[in-house]
Amino acid sequence: MAKNSAAPGAVSDGTAPAAAPATREPSRMEQKYRREAVPTLTSEFAYDNVMRVPRIAKVSVNVGVGEAKDNAKALDATVRDISRITGQKPVVKKARKSIAQFKLREGQNVGVMVTLRGQRMWEFLDRLINIALPRTRDFRGVPSKSFDGRGNYTLGLSEQLIFPEISYDEIDKTRGLEVSIVTTAATDQEARRLLDLMGMPFQKEGDRR
Repeated sequence: MAKNSAAPGAVSDGTAPAAAPATREPSRMEQKYRREAVPTLTSEFAYDNVMRVPRIAKVSVNVGVGEAKDNAKALDATVRDISRITGQKPVVKKARKSIAQFKLREGQNVGVMVTLRGQRMWEFLDRLINIALPRTRDFRGVPSKSFDGRGNYTLGLSEQLIFPEISYDEIDKTRGLEVSIVTTAATDQEARRLLDLMGMPFQKEGDRR
């Protein structure tokens, strides 16, 4: 019986095996977490297992667009801006119930939201911390007490123009954003230290705006 002379790794029909997927190079912020934050947190909080070290699970960006119920172009402009800022197309949020005093009907468009994970999350955090926040007018740091008691942090931004992806000449109006950083930390103290190690510029005591 003739021996099969196919090269090692070839499939039975003689075709070459599929190339292995390229290994993704971790982003700068992800490398900072692994090389600096993990060892420091492990030492300071005496974690006995690396799986206990807090990490950033996801980041959500929300924008309310109340005028969208009367102006569809406002929603389109917001979707465009958030897509540029985050690198991901947001989903449109709809009203869950009608509110007569606000002339709001159930199902009407009221805002946009995007949830970032993995590489896009790390890259967004890098731009937020190192580029966007320092461009904020009269910036003195972000509030240090905006944690929810479960290790998650929410930050309000006054306008989308602090992100370099947005041009003043192209926007229809300035809009505020809400950025929520969800971590696996068990306490706010651990979450704050994690974000501090990642470079989040928290306000110093006595320096409140």
